[in-house]
Amino acid sequence: MAGSDTAPFLSQADDPDDGPVPGTPGLPGSTGNSKSEEPEVLDREGLQRITGLSPGHSALIVGVLCYINLLNYMDRFTVAGVLPDIEQFFDIGDSSSGLIQTVFISSYMVLAPVFGYLGDRYNRKYLMCGGIAFWSLVTLGSSFIPRERFWLLLLTRGLVGVGEASYSTIAPTLIADLFVADQRSRMLSVFYFAIPVGSGLGYIAGSKVKDVAGDWHWALRVTPGLGVVAVLLLFLVVREPPRGAVERHSDSPPLNPTSWWADLRALARNPSFILSSLGFTAVAFVTGSLALWAPAFLLRSRVVLGETPPCLPGDSCSSSDSLIFGFITCLTGVLGVGLGVEISRRLRRSNPRADPLVCAAGLLGSAPFLFLSLACARGSIVATYIFIFIGETLLSMNWAIVADILLYVVIPTRRSTAEAFQIVLSHLLGDAGSPYLIGLISDRLRRSWPPSFLSEFRALQFSLMLCAFVGALGGAAFLGTAIFIEGDRRRAQLYVQGLLREAGPTDDRIVVPQRGRSTRVPVASVLI
Repeated sequence: MAGSDTAPFLSQADDPDDGPVPGTPGLPGSTGNSKSEEPEVLDREGLQRITGLSPGHSALIVGVLCYINLLNYMDRFTVAGVLPDIEQFFDIGDSSSGLIQTVFISSYMVLAPVFGYLGDRYNRKYLMCGGIAFWSLVTLGSSFIPRERFWLLLLTRGLVGVGEASYSTIAPTLIADLFVADQRSRMLSVFYFAIPVGSGLGYIAGSKVKDVAGDWHWALRVTPGLGVVAVLLLFLVVREPPRGAVERHSDSPPLNPTSWWADLRALARNPSFILSSLGFTAVAFVTGSLALWAPAFLLRSRVVLGETPPCLPGDSCSSSDSLIFGFITCLTGVLGVGLGVEISRRLRRSNPRADPLVCAAGLLGSAPFLFLSLACARGSIVATYIFIFIGETLLSMNWAIVADILLYVVIPTRRSTAEAFQIVLSHLLGDAGSPYLIGLISDRLRRSWPPSFLSEFRALQFSLMLCAFVGALGGAAFLGTAIFIEGDRRRAQLYVQGLLREAGPTDDRIVVPQRGRSTRVPVASVLI
C-alpha cells in the first residue's frame, strides 16, 4: 500500500527553456491559491469562454446524450420484458434465454476498446452518429427473424453491441469536457438517470406493445424509429468541446494523446480506477442478472402461489410482472442515483473519500435486501416487491458516482480508453456471463428435481441468490478504492494543470524545481 505512493507514475518536466506554468499555485500572475493546491472552479462565463458553448447549449447537449442513453437501455431491456414469449416462440430453455443477453454484452464488451481508442483521438460526435444509425438498423432487422432461426436472433443481438459501444465509451467524456466539479456531478447524475429509467421503460414498452399489437415482435420495432431521431439530434445539436480544456482553465489546444499501450499501462497503475471498476463489475453482475430474470422469477412465484396460470407452450404469457418491475426499476433508479449523488456531495465537504464509501454502503446494503426478496417470494409477492424496491434503490446509488470517480482519477486524453477498459472488465466478469450463468445453474438444479412448476421456481430462486454474495464482494472493492482515491485524484489534477508529466519506465521520482535547480523527491512527498 505504501509502495503505491512511490510507484513510477508521474514526474515534472525540468526544461530550462520553459517558463512557469500559467495557473501554477504560488507563482506571480497565477490564478491558483498559494495556500491550497485545489484547482479553481470555473463559473459559467469561464466555461463558455473555453468551450465556446453557452450554458444553455451545454445543458441541451447533456439532454440529447441522456435521451440516447435512455434509448439504449430501453432497447436492451425490451427483450427482457417479452422473454417468456421469446422462449415460447423459439422453444428454448433458460440457458438459451440467458445467452441472448450474454451474446449482446460480449459483443459490446469486445467493441468497447475499439471505440475507446477512436474516441480519444477522433471526432466523438460522428463516431456516435454512425454507431447509433447501425444499431437502429440491426435492431429493426432482429424483429423479422423466423422461429427456426434462433441463431440469427443471437447474431443480430450481438451486432446491436456496436451502437452501444460507440456511445457508452464516449458520451461521459463529452460531459466531462463541458462541466467541472459539482456541475459535472449533477450533469452525470442526470445522464445516469437514463439507465434505470430506460431499463424500466424497456420492460413497460415490451409488455404493453406486445399486448396492444398481440405480437411480441412489435416490441422490438419501437426503439429503431426513436434511434433515427437520436442521430438527427446528435448531428444538429452536439458540438465537440476541446478535451480537458475546462480543467486546465485554458482554451489552448487539448493535451496530446499518448499511445494506446501507454494508456493501458497508466490505467493498470491506477489503483482507484482498477478497484472502482471491480466494484462496478459486481453492480453489473447483479443488475444484469436481475434485469433478465426478475420478471420471469416473479411470474413463476405467482404461479406457485396460485395467483397466475402457468405459461403453457403455444400460449401467450400473460403477466403484469414485467410492467410492475419496470415501474419499480424506473422509480428506484431515480431515487437511488439522486440519493447517491446528494449524499456523496454533502459528505465530500468533510471526507474526500466520500464517493467510494457511498458506493460501498450502497452495495453492502443492497445484498441482504436482495436475498430477502428471493427468500420471501414463495410466501408473499408483496414482500418480495418491497425488498426488491429497497435493494434496487441502494444498488442504483453507484451509477453516477462510479462515472465521476473515473473522470477525476483519469486524465482527459485517456478517458474514453478508461471507459472502454471499465466496460470490458465489468461486462467480462459481470453481466456478460451472469444471465447465462444464472440460467445454467437453474437448468442444472431443475434437472435434479421432479418436473413441476415448483421445481422451476426453486431452481431460479436458488440460482439468483448468487447475486447477494457478489454484491458483498463489490462493496469490499469500493472500500479498497477509498484507500487510494485521494492520491490518484491529486495526480490527475497535477497532470492536467501541466505540473506533472509521466515518467519513463526507470523514473521513480518527481523533479521539483527549487530556486532554479532541480531536486528529485519521492512522489509521496509532494502528494501530501
